[in-house]
Amino acid sequence: MDRFDVCIAGAGVVGLAIAHRLLEAFPKASIVLTEQESDFGQHTSSRLSEVIHAGIYYASGSLKARLCVEGKVALYAFCDKYRVPYRRVGKLILSNSSCDQAITGLAHSAKSNGVDDLEYWTEDRIKIAEPAVRASHALFSPSTGILDSHQYMQTLLTLNEQRGMLYAPRTKITAVQPSGQGFCVKASINSRIKTEAYRFNAKWFINSAGLWSQQLAGKIENLPASSVPKQFLCKGEYFDYRGTNPFTHLIYPLPDPKLSGLGIHSTQDLRGQLRFGPDAEYVEEVDYRVTPDKHRAFARAIRNYFPSLEANKLVPAYAGIRPKINGPDEKPGDFIIAGPQDSGIPGLIQLFGIESPGLTASLSIGSYVSRLIGEVSL
Repeated sequence: MDRFDVCIAGAGVVGLAIAHRLLEAFPKASIVLTEQESDFGQHTSSRLSEVIHAGIYYASGSLKARLCVEGKVALYAFCDKYRVPYRRVGKLILSNSSCDQAITGLAHSAKSNGVDDLEYWTEDRIKIAEPAVRASHALFSPSTGILDSHQYMQTLLTLNEQRGMLYAPRTKITAVQPSGQGFCVKASINSRIKTEAYRFNAKWFINSAGLWSQQLAGKIENLPASSVPKQFLCKGEYFDYRGTNPFTHLIYPLPDPKLSGLGIHSTQDLRGQLRFGPDAEYVEEVDYRVTPDKHRAFARAIRNYFPSLEANKLVPAYAGIRPKINGPDEKPGDFIIAGPQDSGIPGLIQLFGIESPGLTASLSIGSYVSRLIGEVSL
């Protein structure tokens, strides 16, 4: 059978970044990256806001906070080095409250995470910078940006393949059997013409399957059920705005602690196309259809900070699914990056709950995994 040093399951942005960091740390490593779809990044990685986050919202000391702040720096450096298109547009987090206690609290939380470049803006300054915005005060984050996420993933894949990684799309893993020498991995390869069974060995097995991480974990023999957190699917829908984009920066409302996301905010692509979203709705299955009637609820939320919005210019765009490990009414969950010590299975690394800021943190997640492997040896 073919034998690899590492098998990474899941060619989303995180799987691609893990492979990149491993090949930097272990240039001679043989790595196979499997993907059940026909191409990389078909789910969570391509159905997001394409925002490079600063690291403001996450609990102090959490993996999300640490890896977002580290990842932001690494991602900007990567984009500069490999000419991945991006813009450091900055973002405003708005409040219309007469009291700025919530804004102050958010600023303190951000500072504890290592985000020390935030600016407090008064209403007058907001009016000068963003005349279409209504807010009494705001936090401005100059290090927030946007990027071409597809080009970023394509660049990672190209670099990885140039360094010897084997990329295996249309390859669905059906069983993972731990052994004294690592893992025997059974897979089904769909070549469009026929489906073939394929078996190979790997010393390390990394479960980075995103929405399917829990499902894949169920195919790993002798894995304790207690090492696999429950998954909750949280859908977020986006609407394009066919009117003129009046914003220079990204515009976010102050996050509502009772909601599962950051609130319906404005973002834009590198061409300046304005869109709003996502909302947050827990669902039972992966379904990417956008609900056209939601434009009314979107309009109500957006008019809190953009009063002149023309609701009839909101057009359904796309939807994404967040693979959360926290359910409704539960406090936000952290990233879970579980090493061999967590499962008791040598060579096994599993990632769960990699939602936002997973894109921003992707390279730092890759470094984290690389360190886990380096502690043992490849």
